[in-house]
Amino acid sequence: MRSNMTQKDVSEQSGITITTIHKFENGTSGNMSLGTFLLLMKAIGQIDALDELMPELPESAYLIKSEKKVQRIRHKKS
Repeated sequence: MRSNMTQKDVSEQSGITITTIHKFENGTSGNMSLGTFLLLMKAIGQIDALDELMPELPESAYLIKSEKKVQRIRHKKS
């Protein structure tokens, strides 16, 4: 958390209620939305720390170019 930020400061900066912030700090928030979580992380200056939590993902198969594409042959109806 940014130095000397109070729950009130975080609430005013993020638009999240003090009750929600308190529940998050105590681990009793239960069902916080992703949007609320991101607002909270941004308000406390930790939004960039999310990169450390994300696993390294393999390259998408859609982005991998095959060297030679097989061309489809359409047969005419007789």
